[in-house]
Amino acid sequence: MAGRASAQAALETRRSVLRAAAEIASLEGLDSVTIGRLADRLGMSKAGVIGQFRSKEKLQLETVELVLDDFRTRVWQPVRHLGAGLPRLSAVCAAWVRYAADPGYPGGCLLTQVTYDYDGRTGPVHDRIAEGRSRWRDTLGHDVDTAVAAGDLPAGTDTPQVVYGLESLAAGITPARLFHGDTRTEEWALRGMHAVLGLPLTG
Repeated sequence: MAGRASAQAALETRRSVLRAAAEIASLEGLDSVTIGRLADRLGMSKAGVIGQFRSKEKLQLETVELVLDDFRTRVWQPVRHLGAGLPRLSAVCAAWVRYAADPGYPGGCLLTQVTYDYDGRTGPVHDRIAEGRSRWRDTLGHDVDTAVAAGDLPAGTDTPQVVYGLESLAAGITPARLFHGDTRTEEWALRGMHAVLGLPLTG
């Protein structure tokens, strides 16, 4: 029992460190996350933090995994059971804009933040972000193609353009909200996504 409790405590500590890292990164970028800052924030020793991850790069990679897991849990998991194609795309859009408008991080959507931080770099962190984003693009593209095959979207629909349009609208939510104080970003983004998909506009 003691061993199990110890393992659970270690897991909870690891989650606390990663959550703190994600909150800092959302405001100041992933490079701003340091072992010292995390130790001070959590009341831990530097050795206690570094012992969880072994290196700053490992910490960054696991922070990215946390962000990707959060995205999957809040955007994909609630809609994955729906029929592929336009029904699921419509539900994805609603879940996606809700997440982007309130992702649970003080600096807004961290997936967008780390993308901008690393899109022009090379290395393992860049590669993991690119892999996660590519899988999401492939998922969206599959549903667009399914909608075309079902006759719900026009033949000749440019799938990559549709995916790009949906991504761009979601990515615009955080800067519009935080830079300009726009309070209708969720509504605007969803209307824009519906326009991209040729769905009736709401609101």
